[in-house]
Amino acid sequence: MESKDKSADPQLKGIVTRLFSEQGYYLQMQPDGTVGGTKDENSDYTLFNLIPVGLRVVAIQAVKAGLYMAMNGEGFLYSSDTFTAECKFKESVFENYYVIYSSTLYRQHESGRAWFLGLNKEGIIMKGNRVKKTKPCSHFVPRPIEVCMYKEPSLHDIDEKQRSRKNSGTPTMGTRKELNQDSTDHEGS
Repeated sequence: MESKDKSADPQLKGIVTRLFSEQGYYLQMQPDGTVGGTKDENSDYTLFNLIPVGLRVVAIQAVKAGLYMAMNGEGFLYSSDTFTAECKFKESVFENYYVIYSSTLYRQHESGRAWFLGLNKEGIIMKGNRVKKTKPCSHFVPRPIEVCMYKEPSLHDIDEKQRSRKNSGTPTMGTRKELNQDSTDHEGS
């Protein structure tokens, strides 16, 4: 069965951005998938695609590495070459106007407290279950570079992938070149 051409067209409006932590670091992902912080605001590894995948829910994909940010059941952040349920983060604006990102899948069993993306004072990624939303380590300021149109990451086989724990398949988004071409399609003239 062939899928319709329309479903292959980018239909989601997202942004290419840098995420600046209140700790003074930019979130970055190296080509090997290593996640951490850097003071270098011009690093290509600090560019992320924020792709809307639900109401106030985003996929965070490194532009250079092409890998998705994900959080596992122990609270560890890792990079995934496929879009899975562990790659979904709730994006919320905290009362100080910083943005916080929490796992949509995992939280504390007893209290129900969410697990957050966070960088410590040295720019090292923290375990999500150790990060509190009230602390600077979880506070980010998105610094948008451009608005882009994205293809929706494939969700139809998430359950199967979660059960089998296989990382087969490729990201469903277009290449960087395609994104630049698509970003001009929606701008008014």
